[in-house]
Amino acid sequence: MSEELESLAGEAFCYLTTTGRVTAQPHKIEIWFGLNAGTLYMLWGNGPRHRADWVRNLMKTPAVTVRIRDREFSGSGRVVEDGEEDALARRLLLEKYEPTYSGDLSEWGRTALPVAVELAAG
Repeated sequence: MSEELESLAGEAFCYLTTTGRVTAQPHKIEIWFGLNAGTLYMLWGNGPRHRADWVRNLMKTPAVTVRIRDREFSGSGRVVEDGEEDALARRLLLEKYEPTYSGDLSEWGRTALPVAVELAAG
C-alpha cells in the first residue's frame, strides 16, 4: 500500500460515489472501509444483499470515485466472490471497527456483502 493510502487507512469513513444505474447521476454515500494493498473494502449489511442502490449502481457501472479525508481516488468496484478475499475483507473491517463500536458487529461481520474497489495508482 502506498504511503499516502497507508496514512488514510485509519480514517473513520470514506465517501464512495457511484453512477446511478437509472439516472446516470452521481450517488454518494458515507461508509466504513478497510484498506489492503491498494484495494478498499466495504461491507454492506442492510436488507437483501443486492438491494442497496450503491451496490446495484457499482454492479452496473464499476467506475467509482472514493474520497478519504481530502484525497480523491478513482477506482473500479466489484462484489467480492473469492473466499480468501471475502475473509480478508471481513477481518479488516472487524479489526478496525469492533474496538470502538458500542454494539455487537459479529453478525454483520459474518453476513454482510463484501465489496471491493481497486484504487487507481497515482
